[in-house]
Amino acid sequence: MKNIRNFCIIAHIDHGKSTLADRLLQSTGTISDRDMMDQVLDDMELEREKGITIKSHAIQINYQHKDGQEYILNLIDTPGHVDFSYEVSRALAACEGCLLLVDATQGIQAQTISNLYLAIDNDLEIIPIINKIDMDGAMIEEVKDQIIELIGCKPDDILMASAKTGLGVEEILTAIVERIPAPVGKPNAPLQALIFDSVFNSFRGIIVYYRIRNGSIKKGDKVEFVSTGQEYVADEVGILKLKMSPRDEVFCGDVGYIITGIKNAKEVKVGDTITLADNPTQEIIKGFQEVKPMVFAGIFPVDTEDFEELRNCMDKLQLNDASLSYELETSQALGFGFRCGFLGLLHMEIIQERLEREFDQTVITTVPNVSFIAYTTKGEKITVNNPTEFPDPVRTDRIEEPFIKAQIITKPEYIGNIITLCLGKRGILMNQSYLTTTRVELLFEMPLTEIVFDFYDKLKSQTRGYASFDYHPIGYREADIVKMDILLNGDKVDALSALIHRSRAHEFGRKLCEKLKELVPRQQFQIAIQAAIGAKVVARETISAMRKDVTAKCYGGDISRKRKLLEKQKEGKKRMRQIGNVEVPQEAFLAVLKLDD
Repeated sequence: MKNIRNFCIIAHIDHGKSTLADRLLQSTGTISDRDMMDQVLDDMELEREKGITIKSHAIQINYQHKDGQEYILNLIDTPGHVDFSYEVSRALAACEGCLLLVDATQGIQAQTISNLYLAIDNDLEIIPIINKIDMDGAMIEEVKDQIIELIGCKPDDILMASAKTGLGVEEILTAIVERIPAPVGKPNAPLQALIFDSVFNSFRGIIVYYRIRNGSIKKGDKVEFVSTGQEYVADEVGILKLKMSPRDEVFCGDVGYIITGIKNAKEVKVGDTITLADNPTQEIIKGFQEVKPMVFAGIFPVDTEDFEELRNCMDKLQLNDASLSYELETSQALGFGFRCGFLGLLHMEIIQERLEREFDQTVITTVPNVSFIAYTTKGEKITVNNPTEFPDPVRTDRIEEPFIKAQIITKPEYIGNIITLCLGKRGILMNQSYLTTTRVELLFEMPLTEIVFDFYDKLKSQTRGYASFDYHPIGYREADIVKMDILLNGDKVDALSALIHRSRAHEFGRKLCEKLKELVPRQQFQIAIQAAIGAKVVARETISAMRKDVTAKCYGGDISRKRKLLEKQKEGKKRMRQIGNVEVPQEAFLAVLKLDD
């Protein structure tokens, strides 16, 4: 065990985590030059396309130290985007140390700080590294001072590196061995392993990734998953190289995988403890913090017959992404589906893309919203989860919306921007206090409806990423909420309906109609797009008809011949408009989320 090191890499998005992981694997010969490519650990197509890490990936590195001993380094590469911070918290729970990577051209940013606090909460050894020192705009001394102020280390503790060229990689490997403590555990105690990830394989069932705290696990052992109480036989155990590498036994302190042939996704919970059935451990490893969804939206299959298949796919996807939460929901227009909770709009987009690519599911996503409470004139209380459940305004006495207490920590120079943003979202400033000379805490009370859409993204852009945001609910308050319908040629599209504050309805309706005008394909007839509150239309756009040139075949000849054809076309268009259906493309449902772009 004294030769094992478990560590992860944390940083703000785009500070070079995946590139550094590539260099560590290359310089230790873990990956042959033939298999080497950029972002080698990002094995999802989506990750390569967007250039971001979505999943944390574990891999084992064998490293020959200069003292002649061979060390086993278990690296877990983590995402940098704020929507995937739950992935980071899970990776940290399986490690003893972390490399804190800071871009020399950008300095410390919000996600660096919040990930660092996660690491400090987990009592990890932190190795600060300044990356991209070979870039023209590198501010090495400035960034050094920022790191010293943030974590209180000595200047000599900070390593210099360029992940792209491989400069400083040897020093990083030495620091990992010398500074990060070896895992502590009792090799002879009963097995106690923490599940930090799982993935579904259509041939082998569910593959569970774990980190052993005490004891060891052998092939053929009978294991128990504590929270479900189910028992299984370990068909295969092993460690994680670039591909899975089977072993007869995985020892204390190691990171590995286990295949037991589990087919049901409900039987595996991330944060659970694995132990031996005949010699169970007495204490359960404390799991992770509960995930807190920011955005709720409905996901429905395009064809209602695919509902059961979609349910299986959601189960499998939740295995691989524990931050996704969902429950059943029905819609008049869309049938059966799920009400899902996401950590942000990027997370929502990624889930939808993954359903389409990995599981071949074409889905429709509704407008994100929150739950309201409506009181009828008879005194009944109705919980409104989506616009279709909204009661008739004539019978409604009042509507209450959920309020939250929002805590924003930022730098002093961005206070003005944040206050303007929050007041524009109907927020009330409750308190403002300086934590240090460079950190301010702002407390607001705000309607949850306003932060669901794009608040988080806007906050990041207004503060250049230097703001961390947290919230907790404080109950319901009365509000002037209306239901806004979208009509295409007079037909309601219930998946585009939204519950919105009356003061925002006109502007929202106008923007939505303009966006739909761009996205709905032109037909042979004119299409009217209207936004309406009850019977009152608040915005309208018209998509003009595509004109087919019916007179093209008449060259020369009498004008009456051409006129006859044009009149016939006019009649046809009139009839077509009465019976023609307008197909709404999937992008239109997503467009609602990006109205301010």
